[in-house]
Amino acid sequence: METRVSLWLPLLLCSVMCLGTHVVQGNPNYKDALAKSLLFFQGQRSGRLPTNQLLSWRSTSGLSDGALAHVNLAGGYYDAGDNVKFNFPMAYTTTMLSWSTLEYGKRMGAQLPNARAAIRWATDYLLKCSTATPGKLYVGVGDPNVDHKCWERPEDMDTVRSVYSVSASNPGSDVAGETAAALAAASLVFRVADPKYSKLLLQTAKQVMQFAIQYQGSYSDSLGSTVCPFYCSYSGYKDELLWGAAWLYRATNNAYYANFLKSLGANDGTDIFSWDNKLAGARVLLSRMALLNKDGSYDQFRQQAEDFMCRILPNSPSSSTQYTPGGLMFKLSESNLQYVTSITFLLTTYSKYMSSAKHTFSCGNMVITPSTLKYLAKKQMSYMVGYGTTFPRRIHHRGSSLPSLLSHPQAIGCQGGFQPFYYTSSPNPNILTGAIVGGPDQNDAFSDDRTDYSHSEPATYINAAIVGPLAYFAGTYSA
Repeated sequence: METRVSLWLPLLLCSVMCLGTHVVQGNPNYKDALAKSLLFFQGQRSGRLPTNQLLSWRSTSGLSDGALAHVNLAGGYYDAGDNVKFNFPMAYTTTMLSWSTLEYGKRMGAQLPNARAAIRWATDYLLKCSTATPGKLYVGVGDPNVDHKCWERPEDMDTVRSVYSVSASNPGSDVAGETAAALAAASLVFRVADPKYSKLLLQTAKQVMQFAIQYQGSYSDSLGSTVCPFYCSYSGYKDELLWGAAWLYRATNNAYYANFLKSLGANDGTDIFSWDNKLAGARVLLSRMALLNKDGSYDQFRQQAEDFMCRILPNSPSSSTQYTPGGLMFKLSESNLQYVTSITFLLTTYSKYMSSAKHTFSCGNMVITPSTLKYLAKKQMSYMVGYGTTFPRRIHHRGSSLPSLLSHPQAIGCQGGFQPFYYTSSPNPNILTGAIVGGPDQNDAFSDDRTDYSHSEPATYINAAIVGPLAYFAGTYSA
């Protein structure tokens, strides 16, 4: 089933673009893609589903989550195609959804309430994790090593729902810093829409950030095989301390956070942005102070943000980014589109800041304008389920690939789903509308094969990062 596809979604494309041996012509409907990118999160929901749930093939699940620790941790999102709740990538997902809404909410139109709902589904859960037990931050539910041996619907889960936490004696500055970032960013989203909720989010963010700063250490060291190799903090925790402090400063304007982040010395160069490595995102966020507020004390972050852009741009003398024959950024072979969507967000957002400040910069002799970054963002593409007529049909996702409770009310056990549903070449019975999968290889080849999780598995953090660029282009492009 290895095929070279011309296009699943002409998402952030120029009107005519060569992709491999094919020429793609299109007028992307960014508004439709934006709506579907947010609808996807309904398919990832854990907990009791509301009556306005649109993806009706999903049902309530995980209501006893937290019971093993005598706390209520129902809610939140399953991270990808499995039934585990990993808070590290979930918190990053929440931060990116919030940043998207803060930067591009005015361009979202009718989708703004849906963006807020997607954020709140996560923050309600993160608040529970942050406040259920004094001195503890709960950071995950479900044993990934056991869960990944099963192919069953979340509604049928019969695997142990282990509960994981960090504390003063078992620190996790990375997951705590990211959780604080998520809560602080979300507090800004709800500042006008729901002031009481916003205040609770910010108050909790401050407490979690203080914990991250006071008890420094990596959650990978504290939790070992329960988070590694799945969501190991490979980049360490200094980037999350910078990221968390940057969001707390934006939300509070308290000089304590400004002084802290400037004293961190998190100055390593980078050419990536993801749920693991937040340096580039923090620098773009902080460069806003230099460009829009004309605050020279943040100029180092502007320079670092521009160094990142020079490492991404294809014709830059300092570029360290590979591109496929069709022009897609290619960072890593597993789930490459997570890096594409995250970097695309930074391209559009820094371009927006540059335009507001009437700013340009240089990569060697190459002058970079806002249009340079916007053009590269538009050339990127994503493989979105349910968009158009040609899209991935066999995604690596338990709920999508197994019949719904409505059509098959009998339970499907741990091993019961493999033979009839996992290994079949038939398309998934349930369409996870809006899901963006891991994407093609370095030659633009994509095998629509659910057993190939590196390329066919969707994830919350892939989608969260593209919401902003889609809203940006939906508001500026007549689709």
